[in-house]
Amino acid sequence: MSTGGGSSGKREPSLHQLRLFLVLAQELHFGRAAARVYVTQPAFSQQIRSLEQRLGVVLVERGGRNVRLTAVGQSIAEEARAVVDAMTRLRQAADRHAGPARGLLRIGSLGAEAAMPYAQAILADLRGRHPDLEIEVRNLTFVDMFSTLLSGEVDAAFLRGPLPGGMQSLHLASETRVVCLADDDPLADRETLTLGHLADRTVVDMPPEVPRAWWNHLTVNPRPDGTRVRFGPVVRDTEAMVLAVTQGRAITFLPAAARRLYPRVGLTYVDCPELGLSTAELAWLPHNRDEPAVSALREAARRTVRQPDVPVPDSASDV
Repeated sequence: MSTGGGSSGKREPSLHQLRLFLVLAQELHFGRAAARVYVTQPAFSQQIRSLEQRLGVVLVERGGRNVRLTAVGQSIAEEARAVVDAMTRLRQAADRHAGPARGLLRIGSLGAEAAMPYAQAILADLRGRHPDLEIEVRNLTFVDMFSTLLSGEVDAAFLRGPLPGGMQSLHLASETRVVCLADDDPLADRETLTLGHLADRTVVDMPPEVPRAWWNHLTVNPRPDGTRVRFGPVVRDTEAMVLAVTQGRAITFLPAAARRLYPRVGLTYVDCPELGLSTAELAWLPHNRDEPAVSALREAARRTVRQPDVPVPDSASDV
C-alpha cells in the first residue's frame, strides 16, 4: 500500500512553507514577503518552489519579484489558512490539557547566550517554580538563529538584537562591544580603537541565509563617513568566527562578554566605543506568548530582569 505522496513522490508541505505562502499571498511581492519574515529573497523563493513541487501545482505566476496567484494558488491559500489556524487551535488545546507549565519547552540559544548570567538566572527561576516542565536548550548558529523561532522549531530563544519583525522580546541586558583582533595585528596593543583605525581591515562575513540588515547593523556598514565595510571569510558560528581571526584572515566585533566566553591563544579584544552596545533579548512569537510553557518562561524572565515586553516593529505575527 502506498503512503505519503504515493508513486508520484510528492511530499506533504511543511507548516512553515504554508505560512510563507500566506505571506506571499498577502504581499504579492517576493522581496517584501521575504523582508517581512526576515529571510533572504532567494531562500524565500526556494521555499515557495519546494511547496509547489510538494503539491504538484503552480501557485504563483512569476514576473520578476511581483507575482500573481494562479487560480489554484488562490484556492490553496484558503486551505493553507485553514491548516495554519487549525494547527494553532490544536496546540492551544494540547496546552490546556497538559496543564500549566508542563511538557517540553524548547529554547534556542545563539552560541553561548544561554550561559550568560541573566539567562542562567532565568532558567534557574523557571526550573525552581515549574519542576514538571522539561527544558531543552538548543544551540543556534548565525544561519538558523531566527528561522528556527519563526518556523516553530523552538518556542523561544536567547538572541542578540536587532531582532526581525514577527517577534516579540524582553530586553535582558546591554553591554559594550569590542574589536576582536589577531595578537600580531599592529592595532592589538592599543587600549581603545575607532572605526577610522579599522577602515582597511577585512571583517568576517555571514552566509546568505543570515539577514543582511542584521549583520550590516553589527558591523556598522556603511561607516559614518559612507565607506563600505570590506568583508572576507564567511562563518556560520562564533567558534568559526574567532578561528578566522586567530588565523589573521579578518577581524570581527563581539559583545564584551566574549573576553570571558571565547578566550583564545593568539586573540586580543580591544574596546571601541563607536561600536555602541550589544543587546541581549529573550524572543518569542506573538501567537504563542500565552502558551503555558512560554508564559512561564516570560514570567521568569520578567521577575529576573524586571523589564516590559518589547514588540518588534513591522510584526509578521501570522507567520
